[in-house]
Amino acid sequence: MTGSTESSCCTESEGPVPRMWTVDEHLADVLAQIAPLPAIELRLLDAQGCRLVEDVVAGGDLPPFDNSSMDGYAVRTADTAGATEQYPSVLTVVGDIAAGAGDLPKVGPGQTARIMTGAPVPPGAEAVAPVEWTDGGTGTGRAADSMGAPVDGEEVRVLRPVSEGAHIRRRGSDIRTGDDILSAGTLLGPTQLGLLAAIGRDTVRVRPRPRVVVLSTGSELVQPGDPVGPGQISDSNSFTLTAAALDAGAIAYRVGGVPDDPAVLRAVLQDQLGRADLIVTSGGVSVGAYDVVKEALQPAQGGESYGDVDFRRLRMQPGKPQGFGRIGGVPLLALPGNPVSAYISFELFVRPVIRTMLGAPDVHRPVVRAVCGAELRSPAGRRQFLRGWYAGDGSVRPIGGEGSHLVGALAKANCLIVVPEEVTSLAADSTVDVVLLAG
Repeated sequence: MTGSTESSCCTESEGPVPRMWTVDEHLADVLAQIAPLPAIELRLLDAQGCRLVEDVVAGGDLPPFDNSSMDGYAVRTADTAGATEQYPSVLTVVGDIAAGAGDLPKVGPGQTARIMTGAPVPPGAEAVAPVEWTDGGTGTGRAADSMGAPVDGEEVRVLRPVSEGAHIRRRGSDIRTGDDILSAGTLLGPTQLGLLAAIGRDTVRVRPRPRVVVLSTGSELVQPGDPVGPGQISDSNSFTLTAAALDAGAIAYRVGGVPDDPAVLRAVLQDQLGRADLIVTSGGVSVGAYDVVKEALQPAQGGESYGDVDFRRLRMQPGKPQGFGRIGGVPLLALPGNPVSAYISFELFVRPVIRTMLGAPDVHRPVVRAVCGAELRSPAGRRQFLRGWYAGDGSVRPIGGEGSHLVGALAKANCLIVVPEEVTSLAADSTVDVVLLAG
C-alpha cells in the first residue's frame, strides 16, 4: 500500500517517536489509493443519485407527435375566422379523440373533432379550440347512442377565432432526434430520470453509489432507546457517520456497538466485506489498553496481520489518531471515537473518498475566507478545526468549546474554522479559512 512504510517508521534520526503526518499528507496518501468505482448499467430508479458515464442522445422526437395541450375541439382555422359569441362558428362533430387514440377521424371543412389533453391532433386540423371557447356541444353536452358512444353529427359552436397552431404541442418541440440531452457526469435526480423515461430509456450506464459500512466500537456503547447503565453511553457515532455517508452520496449500512474484543471485531468486519466498497470505523485507534481496532488489525508479536492498515498520528486537533488501509481489498478508514473528532475526521478524509468513488467533481467541501469576531487560540504544531457559524456576510464565530465530546455545539455548527499549524493565536477580527458544511 502506498505510504504504508512511512506511517510506521520512526523519525529521520531513527528515534522511537513515530512520524507525525500533516492533514494534507494523510489526505493525499488516502486519495492516491482511491479510484472511481467501475461503471455499471442500472435500471432508472436504481440509478438515482448516481452520475452518468456517457452522453445520452435522443433516439426520437419529444413529443413524438403533434398533440393537444387542452381539452377542446380540433378545428380548421378558416372555419373559426370572425367567430364571436353573437355570431359563432357552427361546426359538425365527426368524432372523439382520447389520449392514446390510434384511429383518427379526418377533419374537413365545417367539421371538428372533440379532443382530450395529450391526444394526437387529427389530420386536417390546424389548431385546438379550448372547450371554454365553445358552447360545449348541442343540448346538455354531447349526443350519444344507447351504449354511451358519441354520435357523429352533433354540432358545437365556437365563440372566438382560433389561430393556427393554437394549443398544439408540436412534434419535437421539446427534444429532437439526435439531440444531446444529458452529458457524462450529470447527477441523476428525479427530473433527469423522468427525462430518460420520457425518451424510452429503462436503463442507464452510471458510476454506482459506493456501499459504505459504518461501525462503532466500544463495550460501553448501548443502542439509543435501550437503558443506559453505569459507565455506558448511547451510540451516537454510528448514526452521525452513517448519515454523513448518505449525505455524501453513498449507500450506507450502520453496524453499531461492536464490543472491545478483537476476535469479535474481525468477525464483524469479515461478515461485512461482501457488501462494502468502503469501511469506516470509529473508536479504538489511540494508544489505550482497549484500542480494539488497532489490536484487531495490527499483528500481534510474531503473528500475522488482518489486512493492511496503517495507524497514524496527525498534526490536527481534534482527530490526531487515524488509520487507513485495506482489509480483503476493501479500503478502511479508522476514525477516533470522540464524537466531534469522528465527525470532523469524516468530513476531512472519508467524504472525499466517497466523492472520489462516485466520480463527483466536487470532492471537497467549499472553503471560504471570513472574518472571525472572536480571539482564537490553538496548540503549536496542530491544525485546529473549530466548530463555527458562518453568517453568509463574510463573518464567522466559534460555537462551543474545544472539547471533542461537545456534540451539542457540533449540532449547531454550519462550518469549521481552520487555524493553521504554525499559528497559536489569532486576534479578534482576523481573517480565517472556513470549511462550509451541509446547510
